[in-house]
Amino acid sequence: MKLLLKSATIIDKQSVYNNKKLDILIENGIIKQIAKDISTEVDKVINEENLHISRGWFDSSVSFGEPGFEERETIANGLDTAARSGFTSIALNPNTYPIIDNNGAITSVKSKAAHHPVKLFPIGALTVKGEGVDLAELYDMKQGGAVAFGDYKRAIKNPNLLKIALQYAQNFDALVQSFPQEDRIAGKGMVNEEQSSTSLGLKGIPNLAEELQIARDLYLLEYTGGKLHIPTISTKKSVALIKEAKKKGLDVSCSVAIHNLIFTDELLQDFDTNAKVLPPLRTKEDIKALIKGIKDGTIDMLTSDHTPIDTEHKKVEFDNALYGTIGLESAFGALSTIFSTEEVIEVLTKGKQRFGLEDIEIKEGNAADLTLFIPKEKYEFTEAHIFSTSKNSIFKNSSLQGKALGVITKAGDFGL
Repeated sequence: MKLLLKSATIIDKQSVYNNKKLDILIENGIIKQIAKDISTEVDKVINEENLHISRGWFDSSVSFGEPGFEERETIANGLDTAARSGFTSIALNPNTYPIIDNNGAITSVKSKAAHHPVKLFPIGALTVKGEGVDLAELYDMKQGGAVAFGDYKRAIKNPNLLKIALQYAQNFDALVQSFPQEDRIAGKGMVNEEQSSTSLGLKGIPNLAEELQIARDLYLLEYTGGKLHIPTISTKKSVALIKEAKKKGLDVSCSVAIHNLIFTDELLQDFDTNAKVLPPLRTKEDIKALIKGIKDGTIDMLTSDHTPIDTEHKKVEFDNALYGTIGLESAFGALSTIFSTEEVIEVLTKGKQRFGLEDIEIKEGNAADLTLFIPKEKYEFTEAHIFSTSKNSIFKNSSLQGKALGVITKAGDFGL
């Protein structure tokens, strides 16, 4: 199949074509020609006003539902959603039922994503059934295609278990994830412990719960060596701790959920359960520190932390609602309200290297791995913009800026 992109502005700071408006000819998933004006017979022409392209975006923390929670999201519809949202690759969290904690489970989810334009890279559970007691079959899962290991939204309570995991994983160059929350400090809290939680009468999770766990994990990493990824940090002190660890030369990376950059805990005034997320929404001071950490490179990547939750578990009392918000569809539009287009593309692509994924340059002869988008277009995000089966978006009725159109990869195109 031949595709022709007309007058596409290329955003790829490592490419000779960066910021140039050119035609791009793609044949059977390979970039055949990049030139000022290409005229040839093709199967499809994509000619959108203000069309932009970049290297394909990557999301390091995506949850679907299948297997076990298909009513929330199937792998098929989840990948379609990712494609329409501009992501050519996603790392799938293991919070399914049963939990993805063995080679067979890794192989199963990968097989269900075969031949889709979006590549699915599974994250294996670090412990058996995610229970935090015994290490799972890490090496076997790595052989099956797992790109990292971590218990999604579950802290590793036993420091010795994390120590052993970091030591063992070095034998096959594996990335270990540790969710940053000390549960004994968090207690039964569910929102940020601050003035808002007190006025609303909701139990709070103090910043200390996150920071204490990060400090512990960094001490363990310094002792063991290895590679540690801390997903979805949310506080000012967390940024400072990780920045200091990197200065010491520790092999640590971290991410931030996009909604933690946009919203503060003041959003909870209406008890909207879509705003019940973990880690919780924090303060303006925390957001300011997080954005600074992104700009100076302390924070390595951003994630939608896409977590579909069915209506039955969201339209309930705040105390009983499950944590999580979907975020793939709103990711680009939300980030474009606080960063330049170039900065957004940078933070949506740089996580690939950490997870051992190929980052393909926009160049003649290379396989296509492209995201197509229109920057700067302003609109109100509504349920009409949601492709997920679950509709639990924290961004409903928010003003966003910029839209993803779809993707083109070697496996095909989608959303265009």
